[in-house]
Amino acid sequence: MSNLIPPHGGKGLTCCLLEGPELEAEKKKAEGLKKVTISPRVKGDLIMIGIGGFSPLTGFMTKADWKGVCDDFLLADGTFWPVPVTLDVTKEDANAINDGDEIALYDPENDEIMATMKVTEKFAMTEADKIYESEKVYMGEGTPTAEEFWKIAKEDHPGVQMVMNQKDVNLAGPVKVLSEGEYPTEFAGVYHRPEESRAIFDEKGWTEVAALQLRNPMHRSHEYLCKIAVEVCDGVYIHSLVGNLKPGDIPADVRVKCIDALVKNYFVESNVVQGGYPLDMRYAGPREALLHATFRQNYGCSRMIIGRDHAGVGDFYGMFEAQTIFNKIPTPAEPGKALLCTPLKIDWTFYCYKCDGMASLRTCPHAKEDRVLLSGTMLRKGLSEGTEIPDHFGREEVLEILREYYGSLTEKVEVKLHGAATGE
Repeated sequence: MSNLIPPHGGKGLTCCLLEGPELEAEKKKAEGLKKVTISPRVKGDLIMIGIGGFSPLTGFMTKADWKGVCDDFLLADGTFWPVPVTLDVTKEDANAINDGDEIALYDPENDEIMATMKVTEKFAMTEADKIYESEKVYMGEGTPTAEEFWKIAKEDHPGVQMVMNQKDVNLAGPVKVLSEGEYPTEFAGVYHRPEESRAIFDEKGWTEVAALQLRNPMHRSHEYLCKIAVEVCDGVYIHSLVGNLKPGDIPADVRVKCIDALVKNYFVESNVVQGGYPLDMRYAGPREALLHATFRQNYGCSRMIIGRDHAGVGDFYGMFEAQTIFNKIPTPAEPGKALLCTPLKIDWTFYCYKCDGMASLRTCPHAKEDRVLLSGTMLRKGLSEGTEIPDHFGREEVLEILREYYGSLTEKVEVKLHGAATGE
């Protein structure tokens, strides 16, 4: 009997990934269905639906789900959910599909049919709808008015660009997932299904598990956050994104090597598990922090480490808005429909020369000039430009891996600094 937190939604893990004879039969059937090309974001969402990472979702959202999520953080049935999970198609594809039709969802990058889907609803995504989703899901305290937000969002916010570039019609309906793509092979031993991470935690006898979200290589601040969590929980799940990022972010295989080096040299290894998940970043800041907590609950984590500017981009969000949003979300009457994974809120952390160690704004009384302010953006900018990385910013074992990666690049991507990265 597991003592871990139950999956989100009250229905257990809702896995739509087929296996064995059922998988082979569905693959054969899929060859005869109308093929619809999907984006990398949709591919990641599909895999998460398949492996139960997005429990209780079993398909793509209806118009009522989409609006409920945008407005109230709730699916149409009253289950908490923080960001839309939708399938966009062209008008031409939509016109050739009727409600009740089955279609094949095709990944052009790998020339593979990822899933079949029974279409239960079609709904338009007009320009006004895309603007509505952008403002509801992506607008934060950094740009408190729509006018301020739209001055920069279309050019500088990758999540908003993703929404505004969506095709014009959404399809809703349940899916049968046929593949996990390249992830089980490319990230063998790191990529986990929720049932696998839960089995690992159960075997260790863990009950309280904290998740650390990573899209940057682990620096000293991440290490400190993990060690705080190890002190108050049974263990930490270092769970890094292995899907697509924005230009200039460091690839997943490099980040995995950095985590391995850090865990091996600076942690009690039995208290840490490293894993990877296949989503694309949405850069939705506070809303994405909620999404991270929601699917980490499915992976067996009862706490979600939330530090400074979690899942943020530029200066779109308040520095700790991803923490305070947890105090504002609805609590559905049915317990299984509420978000049960709670935030482990930690203040801005840094190395302080006068404290002679890692500290936070809550524990360190010293001035800014006594601190080595740590951020993934600053680390990437320094490495990209070949400048010296400040002492105590990162562990040397990690920096060696990163210098080797940046030295191999033939083209550099400009890394912009923003207020949350510099301490302004």
